[in-house]
Amino acid sequence: MIITKTPFRISFAGGGTDLRAFYQIEPGAVLSTAIDKYMYITVNKRFDHTLRISYSSTEIVEHVEQIQHPVVREALKIVGVTNGLEIVSVADIPARTGLGSSSSFTVGLLNALYAYTGTLRTAEELAQEAARIEIEILKEPIGKQDHYIAAYGGVQLIRFNPDESVFVDPVVCSPKLKGALNRNLMLFYTGVTRDARNILKEQNQKTKSEETFGFLSRMRNIAFESREALLAQNLDRFGKLLHESWMYKRQITNSISNNKIDGYYEKALAAGALGGKILGAGGGGFVLLYCDKKSQPKVREALKELREVPFSFEPQGSKIIYVG
Repeated sequence: MIITKTPFRISFAGGGTDLRAFYQIEPGAVLSTAIDKYMYITVNKRFDHTLRISYSSTEIVEHVEQIQHPVVREALKIVGVTNGLEIVSVADIPARTGLGSSSSFTVGLLNALYAYTGTLRTAEELAQEAARIEIEILKEPIGKQDHYIAAYGGVQLIRFNPDESVFVDPVVCSPKLKGALNRNLMLFYTGVTRDARNILKEQNQKTKSEETFGFLSRMRNIAFESREALLAQNLDRFGKLLHESWMYKRQITNSISNNKIDGYYEKALAAGALGGKILGAGGGGFVLLYCDKKSQPKVREALKELREVPFSFEPQGSKIIYVG
């Protein structure tokens, strides 16, 4: 039996510039962190030759090609495991909420399957292969950032180059500063799940327009500026950059935000938050806010209809936590 533990993520700035429609023209960049919410994948030898896959549904099939879950099917084909296996996934956070669950699933599954066959893959190899499955093979309209932060962990500035190479640069700052940033961030669940694919398809199409491309270029630059704010230990500047980036992002398509999300955000700002954003493609999921400790009680009161989810930064990426 193999069990892997793969973190979810929070993306601070630059989301959308990891889409090929953008980075093939200009390099993209995303500032992101792994968090202590996880996808767990268990892979175990099955008594008979069948394949059993348990996620929100359960499948028992004779052959790999019969598997309905597209990521599981393609991952098994790539790794070369064809029968006699059971795969179970368990997550701390619901899917389709903007924390990168799909990519964490893919990275964690590949890590587990390779370990099951006695092979270890580097973070770079896991990220590359997970992105290839979702983007190249399954034609999902997504970017690469989630695969890389799930594989590497930590707080990273991830750059996406026109030649398809990806540079992962750790943000070097003290544990004290990271702790202070973590304490000034608040995460609230809107209760709404959404399919990011439709939003991302629309964003891919709009990237071709000069206005949208300009928004994305500015958001890419904000990723670098946010890193510089951290290096300068200017956390309030970081919070204001979150706000600026969100103001650009919500203009890309009408489906990224809505009246309800805008209402929550305005309440938070009025209560003392300096900035924030909807995580992931938008449309629902989680709201991230930057707010100093003294204003946080007022923000909680303003958003009392939402569920707050405490979190911490996670320094490690996908890892094997059990071999038996």
